[in-house]
Amino acid sequence: MDCDLLHPEPRQEAAKHKLKRLVQSPNSYFMDVKCPGCLQITTVFSHAESVVLCGSCNAMLCQPTGGIARLTEGCSFRKKQD
Repeated sequence: MDCDLLHPEPRQEAAKHKLKRLVQSPNSYFMDVKCPGCLQITTVFSHAESVVLCGSCNAMLCQPTGGIARLTEGCSFRKKQD
């Protein structure tokens, strides 16, 4: 097996379990979600365990699943930078 253990390929590293990576890192993140109705931006956790509503128009932005929260159709998002 000829593989570089100090410099693994990013694709292989992303496919590994979060604790088996060369540098441990979580799979979760925070994201800015834009409401399709009022265009207000709300910060949401990627693995939210409860329904997230818009602060001004009370529209549902995302609903929980077993893992990553499912965004409502029409919502746009971007990952927050570290």
